[in-house]
Amino acid sequence: MKPQKGRGTTSNPANRFETLWIVDEQKDPDDPAPRTHFLKDDSRSLITYNDSPDVPFAAGINPYRGCEHGCIYCYARPTHEFLGFSAGLDFETRILVKENAPEILEKELASPKWQPQTIALSGNTDAYQPAERRFQLTRRCLEVLRDFRNPVGVITKNHLVTRDQDLLGELARVRAASVHLSITTLDAGLARILEPRTSHPQRRLEAIRELTAAGIPCGVMVAPIIPALNDREVPGIIEAAVKAGAQYAGYVMLRLPHAVEPLFEEWLENHFPERREKVLNRLRAMRGGELNDRRFSSRMRGEGLFAEQIRSLYALACRSQGIAGNRPELATDAFRRPGGTQLDLFE
Repeated sequence: MKPQKGRGTTSNPANRFETLWIVDEQKDPDDPAPRTHFLKDDSRSLITYNDSPDVPFAAGINPYRGCEHGCIYCYARPTHEFLGFSAGLDFETRILVKENAPEILEKELASPKWQPQTIALSGNTDAYQPAERRFQLTRRCLEVLRDFRNPVGVITKNHLVTRDQDLLGELARVRAASVHLSITTLDAGLARILEPRTSHPQRRLEAIRELTAAGIPCGVMVAPIIPALNDREVPGIIEAAVKAGAQYAGYVMLRLPHAVEPLFEEWLENHFPERREKVLNRLRAMRGGELNDRRFSSRMRGEGLFAEQIRSLYALACRSQGIAGNRPELATDAFRRPGGTQLDLFE
């Protein structure tokens, strides 16, 4: 199907949990790209937890489900299937909005059951996707985190994060905030089709520069690394980010869980047919002959010769830029529960 401007995919593959799935085969591929619809999410809890040894945080919050950024490779796409939608175009155009997210977060942090710890914002879809300009739920959640002085680690592809440097700055002054800008490529043309509604790569570098100048610890996440497509860019991305002020870095290999696999294969066929087999064969070489590996430890890095080459390339780039081994160090020392008793003042 013909690619649509501003969308990562044109497909809506069947939901793996549904026994009946209706496909509109009469749809004209030249029709305009579908509009985004915002749906109310009535979730009663916000903080989610994970016990994965591959993830450097145990708690996260997601003000939105689905993401209009449209990154074709997004590992979160299959989570939309739990809601009865497709991991394809539905993920980009059916955005669920947790309108009460700030109020729920305040209640959960105020609970004596809450053990102060770093919260990832967010652990699934991007908290600064285009919907945030309209709903401002991420900013309101940051206001709650600021009031409680609970540490937060932000990861985003959007320059919009600089809007909240006042709140992030307040938290940073008590070692309770850090930001990672995710940069997949410095090639604007590749970014436009790989992650169509994200900020331009240069705008992300500008965000690092602005946040660092505001005293907010900032790093770069080179993710995902796609073999035979953007792997050669790793040193350039890290160098550009460090010049902008990045103090640390991380990377993740491409993951293709569930429906993301056929969506990515279709994307390659549409945009890079001449590289399709090379990219897929490199992935298989790093994933034990498969296109995806769900095992802890190996799923984020891959295995084999090509994975080791990328690991070495990344490590060398970090060493040459003087950030090898650097990590954000956040603290819970300043945590407080606003509105507590007078005895709390003496804690």
